[in-house]
Amino acid sequence: MTQPDLGIELERLPAPLPIWYGRVGQDVWLEIARAVANAGGRLVAVWGVVRDEGASATACAAYALPHGLVWLELQRDSARGVPDLAGIFPCAARMQRAMTDLSGIPVEGAHDSRPWLDHGLWSQGARPLLRDGPGLDPGLSDTAGMLPADYGFVRVEGDGVHEIAVGPVHAGIIEPGHFRFSVVGEKVLRLEERLGYTHKGIERRFAELAPMEAFRLAGRVSGDSTVAYAWAYCMALESACGTAPPVRAAWIRALMLERERVANHLGDLGALGNDAGLAFGLAQFSRLREDWQRLSGAVFGHRLMMDVVVPGGVAIDVSSDMQERLCRQCDDIERELRALRAIYDEHAGLQDRFLGTGRIPPPLAAQLGLAGLAGRASGQAADLRCDHAWLPYESLAVRMVTHSVGDVAARVAVRFDEVLESLRLIRALCAGLPEGATCGALQLPCNGVIGVGWVEGWRGEVLVTLELSADGHILRCHCHDPSWQNWPALEHAIIGNIVPDFPLINKSFNLSYAGHDL
Repeated sequence: MTQPDLGIELERLPAPLPIWYGRVGQDVWLEIARAVANAGGRLVAVWGVVRDEGASATACAAYALPHGLVWLELQRDSARGVPDLAGIFPCAARMQRAMTDLSGIPVEGAHDSRPWLDHGLWSQGARPLLRDGPGLDPGLSDTAGMLPADYGFVRVEGDGVHEIAVGPVHAGIIEPGHFRFSVVGEKVLRLEERLGYTHKGIERRFAELAPMEAFRLAGRVSGDSTVAYAWAYCMALESACGTAPPVRAAWIRALMLERERVANHLGDLGALGNDAGLAFGLAQFSRLREDWQRLSGAVFGHRLMMDVVVPGGVAIDVSSDMQERLCRQCDDIERELRALRAIYDEHAGLQDRFLGTGRIPPPLAAQLGLAGLAGRASGQAADLRCDHAWLPYESLAVRMVTHSVGDVAARVAVRFDEVLESLRLIRALCAGLPEGATCGALQLPCNGVIGVGWVEGWRGEVLVTLELSADGHILRCHCHDPSWQNWPALEHAIIGNIVPDFPLINKSFNLSYAGHDL
């Protein structure tokens, strides 16, 4: 494939998708970002890197272009900060704030420099990813009785304006997040989110694990996307080792990825019906999802298919009898799905809540970098299974589902259509599953190498970048969830809507707290 023309030297990495790596100076960091934007590219991730004790941290950025993914590392002057990318890609703002919290890298000219992951309870000067700096275990004597630092929420003032604070602890079992609404009556003028409460130190933990075992941690970054993260990690490790899994293993991985997509869409469709007052929808889709996950447990040994994608392939094969059961279930689910969709489409009360609610029009979606299924519901035609189809998707002709309206109804429609397409893909994967081994041996290289995994999960693209030392240890493993792009967009989606519609709008995105707060 033709190399992206960014005016710099790039190295093609040995990955199943087109991925390049390059190093650039601070003088062209912003220039390249503008070139990517002008070429219709997207910012995928920004993160910090520290490799050696005492070494200054530097920044990395990953961009998605029509040619593939470009991973750039900044050759940073330690006396200067990193140029701010948020003026070109607004979604960079929170990623850069997290980078500063974790690695101590300042951002020059940043409009928003408030801490993101550091809530004021870390030890003084703690930068968790700096190996020679203070960590996050200062001892109980330093934190006992402490309260989180005040956060400078943006205030909206005017006649009749008041604030509603929701969270971070919620009445349900969802993870913690704070939502500050500025409203007049019930109309929302502004929403500001405060996340980071579930920060777990995963990136530092990766460096304490053996490369052949770290796939287990990757699969636990976000439990609803365990297959996507495990596959992305294993792809990165296999890329670093210069090997590929057996063909049969790649097909089984895709089979599990599509089952993961269906399971999450079924759950969301039920929850969306319930949030709009149709408890019948929740009952029916919960039943379908339970049946779906029970069969996943029977075939793959785990309802979420955890720890099945392993370095070099998969840990469990799929027998011909199980393939038949999987196909029969697809037929049953499709029949019921079509009947339920007719009910949803014809239910006046449901459509009244869905249509026009939480709308993000395509131009705004493009500006914000809206990703994944939410992006496709707002006219952003990006799906790795189509754009850069790898084995086995290259032979399956995946049909990308898009919508142009960008409201709750569009996000519901995308889910319905994506389930139907995934059911077709699962049948095709079972029918065409090639013979052969399900796992191959990996040999760790004896020199420092990098690898990248890039997978289209159900929520959007999952990125894993991996760096191995010459002695076979993990120097750094960065995982990126598409929720980084979409949480800020949710703040825009609620503007002009009423407060009671927020749960519905929020569920129509269904973003990850855990995947966002590593």
